[in-house]
Amino acid sequence: MRILIAEDEKPLADALTEILKQNRYHVDAVYHGNHGLEYARSGIYDLILLDIMLPGMDGLSILKTLRKEHITTPVIILTAKSEVSDIIAGLDAGSDDYLAKPFSTGELLARIRALSRRSAAYNEEVLSCGNLSFNKSTMELCCDSDSLKLGLKESQLMELLLNNAGRIMPKDLIIEKIWGLDSDVEYNNIEVYISFLRQKMAFLGTSTQIRTVRGVGYQLEAMEEKD
Repeated sequence: MRILIAEDEKPLADALTEILKQNRYHVDAVYHGNHGLEYARSGIYDLILLDIMLPGMDGLSILKTLRKEHITTPVIILTAKSEVSDIIAGLDAGSDDYLAKPFSTGELLARIRALSRRSAAYNEEVLSCGNLSFNKSTMELCCDSDSLKLGLKESQLMELLLNNAGRIMPKDLIIEKIWGLDSDVEYNNIEVYISFLRQKMAFLGTSTQIRTVRGVGYQLEAMEEKD
């Protein structure tokens, strides 16, 4: 499970990151509202911990923007505010849960587990582009009646590309999303996994392609099938 933390109190964000990593969650943390929106739009996160009082773009504005763009990633609002009106504002903006600071680690982890179980019932498990589809649960890549299983990094990369089909994904952003903000992974690592995916897509005979945008990154496109 991959979690995004958008919290401008860096000590708190770093502490939450460490706690969640110790509980075997994959975590990215950002400290500015604009970055929070950018990361949340990537579509690779299973849950977002979102502070209301963020610099740049506040948490409620981020949340309203995500829901307006039909991004349904579950969101837990984190805030020092505990008034009923603030709780109502967060829920009305589209949050799935609400925690007022200070909160206990146990409570946060319990809320995450509960929300994870709840969201599993309606989250889309199969992503598609053209005649290519990917089952997130089984990590199977399919085209028509043929399928094959992907490795972990291949699955994460394919999910990222499918969630952003038609959009150009810069290499730096791919590294941050798949390997993490502090990773020392180089561009050739991405090229290796892109090559693996292309080989498997060719084996399946899909018309969907991963296009290289020279000097920038990659784009997943649904090409017209040839007669």
